[in-house]
Parts: sequence; structure tokens; C-alpha cells
Amino acid sequence: MAKRLQARRLDGIDHNPWVEFVQLASEEADVVNLGQGFPDFSPPEFAVEAFQHAVSGDFMLNQYTKAFGYPPLTKILANFFGKLLGQEIDPLKNVLVTVGAYGALFTAFQALVDEGDEVIIIEPFFDCYEPMTLMAGGRPVFVSLKPSPTQKGEPDSSSNWQLDPTELASKFTSRTKAFILNTPNNPLGKVFSKEELELVASLCQQHDVVCISDEVYQWMVFDGFQHISIASLPGMWERTLTIGSAGKTFSVTGWKVGWVLGPDSLMKHLRTVHQNSIYHCATQGQAAVAQSFEREQLHFGRPSSYFVQLPQYIQRCRDHMIQSLQSMGFRPVIPQGSYFLITDISDFKNKMPDLPGAADEPYDRRFVKWMIKNKGLVAVPVSIFFSLPHQKFFDHYIRFCFVKDESTLRAMDQKLQKWKAELTP
Repeated sequence: MAKRLQARRLDGIDHNPWVEFVQLASEEADVVNLGQGFPDFSPPEFAVEAFQHAVSGDFMLNQYTKAFGYPPLTKILANFFGKLLGQEIDPLKNVLVTVGAYGALFTAFQALVDEGDEVIIIEPFFDCYEPMTLMAGGRPVFVSLKPSPTQKGEPDSSSNWQLDPTELASKFTSRTKAFILNTPNNPLGKVFSKEELELVASLCQQHDVVCISDEVYQWMVFDGFQHISIASLPGMWERTLTIGSAGKTFSVTGWKVGWVLGPDSLMKHLRTVHQNSIYHCATQGQAAVAQSFEREQLHFGRPSSYFVQLPQYIQRCRDHMIQSLQSMGFRPVIPQGSYFLITDISDFKNKMPDLPGAADEPYDRRFVKWMIKNKGLVAVPVSIFFSLPHQKFFDHYIRFCFVKDESTLRAMDQKLQKWKAELTP
């Protein structure tokens, strides 16, 4: 056709690095995939049974449910998170069920971000925030977490990566519409402290800005750190959308059930987008998530709670991966939350700076491609989580996912040991 086919809102966002690196991994016969963020172990038995019951039980679960969420699910989400946020949450006005947290984010951007609006995004950021801002007509404004110096020989920690308060405040203008918060952060694993959240909250209130808070990893917090929802801080419920994910909560990423919680003054606009796009999410998945939350509410805070057991298991996986990577010469940044850790590859960059690739291709991308092809280990370059002008400053990090079965971690160990043996004279 002679006419322009694609909408202009797609300009500049057609390339997705995930497609490239997933394809690279699939082309190699014997690789250990530590790149994508999904568990390769079974979900909890109660969740699987809930899904089986949803599929084989009430035949009406094969049909449409309420457009904005299966009523038992919106009810349990309102009850469960209302207690955590200190709010009386109305399941009809303050809860929206979406196609995963990804769908919740897209709905929020489309509902609230208008042409020319500025959206503040903390770097490193989950990579969909920027294209979703652009598709809505907004302008991304970036502010970077920066690592504080560590003592020689002391491992870096995600808690050492801080926002500069003066720089952060300078990003707010009369055009700022939304602030995107991700805690625990992907890819860094940083859990934002109460003091950091209070700073963000004060700036959002001062400048009348909406906070879109992506909290999908809220149950995956380690080392005694505590997840705090910014919506629970004084004055923030009225201007915050809190986004969650059953995929991360119950280790069922393929179910694609997410949700948004917030005041009706914001949520009514998300419902408008939802009813004119997705309209309805799969009923059976929602039913299974509802039953899983009902079970979890009975066990909440006890040793039998999945929200207690899962982070304990994942922390062991994290510690295993850290030790293995350190033995190979990597320098992991110890995460306090999420599925992921990033590791410094500066020593490799110094020893082999001229890896194959385009002249302007960030080093971490060339390193990951080389590692997949030659060492059979899949990771993700961290530069893709930064805006284009800042990528060159952070191209000496790569991201690994440690939420894996013990057999996968043992396979990683074998690859690393082989690699280490090749370096031994």
C-alpha cells in the first residue's frame, strides 16, 4: 500500500530487545535460561488445585463474568489489600482486574497520560514504561538511581543505589502528570525505604502528580527488609494506583491475571479504557486467583503462608547464585527483593573489550550474546533498562533471574565451572 500503515504512536518503539535475546537463546541447543523472569518450578499445590477446580467445576465459569473483575476476586482483593493499605476498599469502585500487571500498566497510561504530559521514570526501569508513555503521547523524564561507593572487597547492595533528592525534585514541573514507582525494583532488586517513599510522596503532593506504583514483587523481599506500599502513606491513597500480579504472587506467570487498586476518581478513567479495549479477562483464571487469595488470607503471617515460604526459598536461590557468580569473577549487586540481581562485568570488559558486535552497540549486549553462544548461559543486558543517553554509563552490568529450580541452578554451576576450567592455565 502507498499509504502510511503504522500509526505514528508506534514510531521508535517497534524494536523490542526481549524478542532479540529470547530468539538468540532459542537458537542454541544447550543453554541455561537465566534471562527471563519466570519460575521453572511448580506453583503451590493449592493454586494448581484452584485452577483445576475452576476448569472442571461450575460450567458457568466458561462464560463472561463482570467486565471489571470476577466478583469473588474483586471482593477478596479489596478485603486483603484494604487491611494492608489501611483503606476501606470498595470492590466495585476501587478494584480493576486486568490481563496481567502489564495490562494494568497499559490501561493506566492510556487513561491518564495525555499529549505533552511528562512522566517521571526511575532508572533502571522495567522496559515497558518508556514505550507506554510514548504511545499515550507523553514525554518520559528520567532520573537515575546511582550506586554509592563501597569499601574495597565489600559486595555492592541494591540498597546502596540512591536517588539524589535535589535531582529528583528538579524533574517535577507544571507539566508532570505521573510518577512511576517500581518497588521492589526490576532489574535492580532495590526495596525503597520509607524515607525514600516519603520524599516521592511529598513531591507528588506538592506538584499534584499521580503515582503509578508497580508492586508485583511485593512478597519477594529478603534480609529483613520490608515492602511498603506508597498508597499507605498519608495523603497518597487519593493519588496512587497500586498494581499487582497473580503471576508473581503465586508463581503462575502464564495465567496473566493482574489488578489495579486506587481511588474511584482515578479508577473510573481506567474502567473507561478497559471497557473499550480488553473489556473482560478470562473468568477461570480469576476464579483460581480468588480461591488462592482466600486460602492465603487464612494463613497470612504464619509459617504455612505461601507469602512466607516463597521468599525464604527464593532467598536461598539468590544466595546460591551470588556465591556461584562470585566464584567466577562476577561482582553481583545483592538484591533485597524481586526475581533478579544485576552483576558488574567490568573485569570482563577490561580483559576482553573487543567482543563482536556493532561499533555503537553497548558492551553488555555484546557480552550477553557472546555468553549465550560460547558459554551456554542466558542473561539480559542492563543497558536496556536505561534511557538511550544513559545506556553508555551502565553497560557494564547484566541481569540474571534467580527464581529457578535447584536443578537449573546446578546446571548453571556446571556451565560456570566449565568456564572457570577453561581459564585455568
